[in-house]
Amino acid sequence: MTRILSLLVLGGAALDLCAQASVPGFDEYQVKAAFLYNFAKFVEWPAGTFASPSDPIGICIAGVNPFGSTLDSMVEGKKIGDRVFVVRRIPDTQQAKGCQILFIGSTEWKRVRPLLEALKGAAILTVGETDDFTAAGGMIAFQIAGPRVRLQIDIETAERSRLKISSKLLSLAQIVKRQP
Repeated sequence: MTRILSLLVLGGAALDLCAQASVPGFDEYQVKAAFLYNFAKFVEWPAGTFASPSDPIGICIAGVNPFGSTLDSMVEGKKIGDRVFVVRRIPDTQQAKGCQILFIGSTEWKRVRPLLEALKGAAILTVGETDDFTAAGGMIAFQIAGPRVRLQIDIETAERSRLKISSKLLSLAQIVKRQP
């Protein structure tokens, strides 16, 4: 029952966030921060990802932090089961241990491919905002379509990293397939 309620909340929240993104003065990074937080509810990581049932869920930001304090405030005090959230800034993928979600912002556009290549096969949900993010090997790309934040998801890349993305989250996204 709780899982169903969470799914309904994500769907409603996503629609709300997309609608709010069109409101003048609404910050797109508030929307993106909310998505990052909600992704943790709709992705399953493989066994062994966490050392214990109470290990935190790490949301990491590679390079420049475009969220300011928004992401930290959004996840403060929030839990999924016994897991709290930890937001970390990391300079490179060498520091990605303990990250379950890694956001790579547009300021890192020159380093996107090498960063993603270094994480290939790691059980880390990679999220970015550059135009070619999924083509470069990322799993979820934020795309701005007019006044809305949309999602593109590469399921095959996620599956190669042993991540399972909920069909409810997939229903909110454009599914992309990389060319062989």
